[in-house]
Amino acid sequence: MATTIYGIKNCDTMKKARAWLDTHGVAYDFHDYKAAGVEKDKLKQWSDKLGWETLLNRAGTTFKKLPDADKEGLNEKKALALMLAQPSMIKRPVLEVGAKLLVGFKPDIYAKEVGGKAGKS
Repeated sequence: MATTIYGIKNCDTMKKARAWLDTHGVAYDFHDYKAAGVEKDKLKQWSDKLGWETLLNRAGTTFKKLPDADKEGLNEKKALALMLAQPSMIKRPVLEVGAKLLVGFKPDIYAKEVGGKAGKS
């Protein structure tokens, strides 16, 4: 099953998630969306599946530094445009495991959704 983790290389949460995957023998591809960007269609698919509110990192400094006008009246279209323009506003990591999509890193969720595959050949 194809596994891809999306995020930013130097993010502490990303480092923890990648270390967890490595420790549990999960093979994955890493997509750095700060360096490589994120495709509009991919972001829209995630939004359709999870909701843009789940994807938008309102707690991060990038979002907090936005002018108030950009933060007001947020809807899917406006939020997706902000995330495309500044991918660091996307919560991380985003982990695609086959058809599953996980946002954020919680070891117990990874163990339940991903960990069962580790160690099997």
